[in-house]
Amino acid sequence: MSLNMQYTIGQVAEKSNLSIHTLRYYEKEGILPFIKRNESGIRIYEDEHIEWLNFICCLRDTGMSISQLKEFVELTVKGDATIEERIQMLELQKKTIQDQVNTLMSYIGMIDFKIGMYSEAKDKVQSDGQTG
Repeated sequence: MSLNMQYTIGQVAEKSNLSIHTLRYYEKEGILPFIKRNESGIRIYEDEHIEWLNFICCLRDTGMSISQLKEFVELTVKGDATIEERIQMLELQKKTIQDQVNTLMSYIGMIDFKIGMYSEAKDKVQSDGQTG
């Protein structure tokens, strides 16, 4: 039997590298809708919340907007009837990321070309200096 760990907002902030302010904002905006509070009103996070937060951070880090995150969460809260819409959102995000990767790879190619060009020029300058 696995025991579900509980965390304070400060502990989650440390684990996620997000500020407490950001966590509260995400909760207020409905991006973290499942957070419970104890009898004193203190937020109680569990392992599943941290997993969800990691996924939200992944989407955010790949450029998904707050409004898109909210839409995704709303669809998730609505349940299984929205699975196809969620798949479509994730496929669109994946395509956006792939486009970014392709662009960055072309930039790497350009930079590699210049490095090779400059390396050849440097070698030529060094070899000219040694013979003259």
